[in-house]
Amino acid sequence: MAISKNSIFSSDIGIDLGTGNTLVYVRGRGIVMNEPSVVAVNDKTGQVVAVGKEAKVMLGKTPPHIRAVRPLSHGVISDFEVTQELLAYFIRKAQGGRTRLFGPRIVVGVPTGVTNVESRAVRDAAMTSGAREVYILEEPMAGAIGAKLPVTEAIGTMVLDIGAGTTDIAVLSLGGTVSSRSSHVAGDRFNENISDFVRSEFQLAIGERTAENIKIDIGAVMPQEISLESPVRGRDLATGLPREVMLTDTHIREALASSLDSLMEAMKEVIEQTPPELLSDVLERGVTVFGGGAQLRGLPELLAQMLGVPVHVAADPLTAVVRGAGIVTEDPSKWGDTFMHEEAILAQT
Repeated sequence: MAISKNSIFSSDIGIDLGTGNTLVYVRGRGIVMNEPSVVAVNDKTGQVVAVGKEAKVMLGKTPPHIRAVRPLSHGVISDFEVTQELLAYFIRKAQGGRTRLFGPRIVVGVPTGVTNVESRAVRDAAMTSGAREVYILEEPMAGAIGAKLPVTEAIGTMVLDIGAGTTDIAVLSLGGTVSSRSSHVAGDRFNENISDFVRSEFQLAIGERTAENIKIDIGAVMPQEISLESPVRGRDLATGLPREVMLTDTHIREALASSLDSLMEAMKEVIEQTPPELLSDVLERGVTVFGGGAQLRGLPELLAQMLGVPVHVAADPLTAVVRGAGIVTEDPSKWGDTFMHEEAILAQT
């Protein structure tokens, strides 16, 4: 009886390994998963209790012997063993729980500026989790490919990828990164800004999830036609009792102001490092924004106003990076120049 090739080879997988969420693309099926990058571990037994959505609901609610942790910090691995569990869970789930003789080829997106040690940690974690080949692709490049930008042409393409742990800024041309900068001013920092503001202005302590919900519900960096407001509950720092206050989008703008200034400075640094010929392309074509932070109300208008260039939000900005990784899985050798050095060599052999 003949054995089908499909029965022994796994479908290739693209992964956007994010600090906040991990998205998974399976070749031929599209995006199949979007789950939090959270793992719950029982310290008494050393066993993994839950992964993804099930683990996120445990954040801040676990007994002392169970830790609900994010194994990635600022987009890179901070806990190797837990990251292995996370990747193994996503790879296994992407394959429908079936074990194949040969594991999948995997393309993983990582932030700009990761060290060789950090990229190797990602690669090793994926290989240990069942991959037969792993290619590492910087997230700005992956997002640009997913947004269908002309990254392999002799045209300057500037992108801004605002994730949870990092914001990556890059100018791309001919399949490579010409100038770039990675900043920790990203979604998690915005959450901290909101939490700190509520604490200082209202003497109210709120949790990380509450701050994130506020950002999603009423977060805005430009004045809105209709004022946004939301009730927020937390612990009164004076009495220790629960209390509720009303926040508006004006409060959020004040809370995020310093972080947005830092982000602007980082973008200006990248522009200053860009050769004049490519900069003329950027002035004409503008900046493309993707990642979860691209959904912050008024951000494109603020960036355009501060930088003096057109700013566009990619279609479905949350999935741009994983869609780009998915496109690369179709033919890794075609994209060899876009991989980090070691993976580029592997793709071409």
